[in-house]
This record gives sequence, C-alpha cells and structure tokens, in this order.
Amino acid sequence: MDLDDLLDSLNAGRTIPGNSPLHEVMHRVSQDALRITGELNNGYREPTRVRQLLAQLTGAPVDESVTVFPPFYSDFGKNITLGKRIFINSGCKFQDQGGVVIGDDCLIGHNTVMATLNHDLAPSRRADMHPARIVIGRNVWIGSNATILPGVTIGDNAVVAAASVVTKEVPEIAIVLGSPARVVRSVPD
Repeated sequence: MDLDDLLDSLNAGRTIPGNSPLHEVMHRVSQDALRITGELNNGYREPTRVRQLLAQLTGAPVDESVTVFPPFYSDFGKNITLGKRIFINSGCKFQDQGGVVIGDDCLIGHNTVMATLNHDLAPSRRADMHPARIVIGRNVWIGSNATILPGVTIGDNAVVAAASVVTKEVPEIAIVLGSPARVVRSVPD
C-alpha cells in the first residue's frame, strides 16, 4: 500500500480501518506533514518560502497569489487543494485526509479548523476513520475560530461568522453563524 492507494480510498469516502495497511500509510505521510509544518512554523519565513513549503506539504504547486500567515498546521497535507488569491490567517489547522478544497479569492480567519475525518461510534471500531471532503467555494469568508466539519460544502460568496461550527452545507451568498451554524441572512450586494 502506498500514498496513491490511500488517496484513492480517502477520496472515494471509504472507511480506513484502524491498524490496517492504509492506516499505516496515513501515519507515515503524517510524519512528513509534521516535519514540513515544523519547518514552516519555526521562525519567520519569507512569503515565497512559505509557498515552497506549502507545495512540499500538498505535493502540488501553490500559486504565487496565495498568502498564508504561519503558524499553519496540517497532519496530512497531501489532500489540500488551493485556488488562487487565497489568504489563510495564522493558527489554522487542516485535518485534510478526507480532502480540503478551497476555491479562488477566499479569506480564512485566524484559528479556523477544517476536520475531514470522523471516528467510528462503535467502541470496538473506534480506530476506524470515515473521511468526507470539505469544499469551500469561490470568494468565501470564514471568520476567526470557525470549525468546518467533515462533508461540508460552503457555496460561493458565503460568509461563516466567527466561532461558528459548520455541520452542514452552506448555500451560496448565505451568512451563517452559531453552533451549529444556521443561515441568518444573505450577503448584501
């Protein structure tokens, strides 16, 4: 089993059984992510160097229009897809095994958490992981300290208020807030 096998399973939404060969691959890849984020977060880095480290983390080129203010944390890294003109503020944590896709022109506030894995509820299967992709549309603003849970899609031009916990789909141009987040109105034009 290798990273490609793992990504195929994760992106298909298949359960990763605890202590399985795929689980072992996940842990090996996580060590690389921890090493890269350790370098990223250990002192000041020029923006170009930050993007180089992000490219190593994700295994894909990062557009020069992307800005990330460290510290930035990811415990996997290889399932993050970044668009253009994205700003990710400091303290964000991406648990990206299930996939995190961020569209163009997004603003991600301080300390945002994106979690793409759930553990099984059954005590005998608690180590099993259920992946589900998070998709952030174009021109989305996520406020500080928000948490986005597995399987959530946030529509284009939406706003997630600070400290919200997003548990379900957010429609385009909606403003959501609370825990769990609920639509309170539409974004004014």
